Amino acid sequence: MCGIAGILGANPKNVSTIQLMLEAQKHRGPDAMSFWNNDKVVFGHNRLSIIDLSESANQPMISNCGNYIIVFNGEIYNYVELKKELTSYFFSTTSDTEVLLAAYIQWNSKMLEKLNGMFSFAIWNKKENTLFAARDRFGVKPFYYTFFEKQFYFSSEIKTLFEAGIPKNKNQKVWANYFSFGTYGLPDETFYEDIHQLKAGHFFEIKFSDNLNCNNLQPQMWYDFPERISKMQQLPKSALKERYEGLLEEAIQLRFRADVPLGMNVSGGLDSSTLINLVHRNLPSQKNIEAFTFYSNNKNYDELPWVNELMQSTPYVLHKVLLNHADIPELIKKVSYYQDEPFGGFPTLAYSLLFQSARQKGIKVILDGQGMDEAWAGYDYYHNKSNSVIQGVTASPVRPEVLLPEFRDLADKEVYRRPFDNDLQNLQYRDLFYTKIPRALRFNDRISMMHSTELREPFLDYRLVELAFALSAAMKIHNGQTKWLLRNLVKEHLGDTVALAPKRALQTPQREWIAQELRPYFSEKIEQFSKIDFVDGKQVSAIWKAYCNGNQDNSFYLWQWVNSVVL
Repeated sequence: MCGIAGILGANPKNVSTIQLMLEAQKHRGPDAMSFWNNDKVVFGHNRLSIIDLSESANQPMISNCGNYIIVFNGEIYNYVELKKELTSYFFSTTSDTEVLLAAYIQWNSKMLEKLNGMFSFAIWNKKENTLFAARDRFGVKPFYYTFFEKQFYFSSEIKTLFEAGIPKNKNQKVWANYFSFGTYGLPDETFYEDIHQLKAGHFFEIKFSDNLNCNNLQPQMWYDFPERISKMQQLPKSALKERYEGLLEEAIQLRFRADVPLGMNVSGGLDSSTLINLVHRNLPSQKNIEAFTFYSNNKNYDELPWVNELMQSTPYVLHKVLLNHADIPELIKKVSYYQDEPFGGFPTLAYSLLFQSARQKGIKVILDGQGMDEAWAGYDYYHNKSNSVIQGVTASPVRPEVLLPEFRDLADKEVYRRPFDNDLQNLQYRDLFYTKIPRALRFNDRISMMHSTELREPFLDYRLVELAFALSAAMKIHNGQTKWLLRNLVKEHLGDTVALAPKRALQTPQREWIAQELRPYFSEKIEQFSKIDFVDGKQVSAIWKAYCNGNQDNSFYLWQWVNSVVL
């Protein structure tokens, strides 16, 4: 996992600009920083060395024919298998980067369908003067881009583009939607004007020109998820169980591939328990792994009793990381800098501490259990007819009445594609490609990268997601029990206590701390929010007063206000 950046254009200052851009995202890859350029393009790369730690695997990497140059962020987990198919290419490294480059040379964009991994990358073709770029199926790895002063810019983080001189203007519609509906923008949007994301499962090719603008770019879909689901055959239960278990083990084994120490983030839930058990059964004998979990010294939220019980059956060291309320203000400031955009509250802050702890112990690769709930319909609102996008919240998580009418009118509720013939799969599709997964992946990419660690999510292996997603509702939700078939699959390894436990959202004492220990800090920040030109200060004060007096069903809107001030 690394950082990539580039400029397509002929400005002679581009070489100095790319160095500023790389410096802005050096936390993504502290092991090497370099660039390549000619008179039409400059590519830059920050390297976090994971596979083939030698300098020969540094980037930008040039093909053995000299015509292609690549910058790549991510991992191609099946690079060993792909390399066996690329017999006509002479490899000079053992890196997955060179395999990716050779695959493009042989198969062009068709090679994307062969990749199992997380990736965003760009390849320059010197002869054709074209830039090809692509992003993985679910958008695990970021790819931001913009056009400015007749040039095209791309990077792994938004702050990197600001360092290149791109104006930092807020996207008013996205911000209005955030405060009105709790959304974080559509898959190609950001919270800033004219800064876009390449959608998950898309690619583009752009040719050099002296007058580049947005009309030069037409992203194309390469991963058609609904089409793939429509072609999947329903398997008998016994065959399904065997197939899914086999894929689970293969997904975890592929993600062990690294030349650096491994770790895993764990909690007491079913997904994390499944991950622990899979690691224990599949980790090669020559490898070791350490586990990390957070706690807040609040028995109403902490999962340490469950985590301790799960870890007792393994030989792995468990590191327990404390989230202390006294550290929250500084954490908010620090994490906000690395996020660039609004993020998910105290749980994200707590999660960031796990990566910090791992890095301090020399661990550069972390596994976690993201993706099970979306594939298996694990959230409560999948089966209680709720239109919520936040687990466990009954009242509205947002308070749009604090916005002045002219700003609130900018909000335009997002309409999501509904490609399936049933509500359940359409809700799952929404969460996979529009809401939960995109924002969780963005939060997690930034907090792992701020500590120069790579996060791997084996349960987001596209084969696992497709197989679970395609199942009938009865296979996912049975007698009110979510992830019913998954629970049956893992019961023999984990027992009934874990396999049949209800869904527990990953939580912290956010509501209580805001009302008590952190009230002075939040009062100060909310006062700043109340003075913003699109905010009704009286409404803000009244709602904050009501919260302090006990109206504390949720605190998401308060977090929104404070987060927007700190960013």
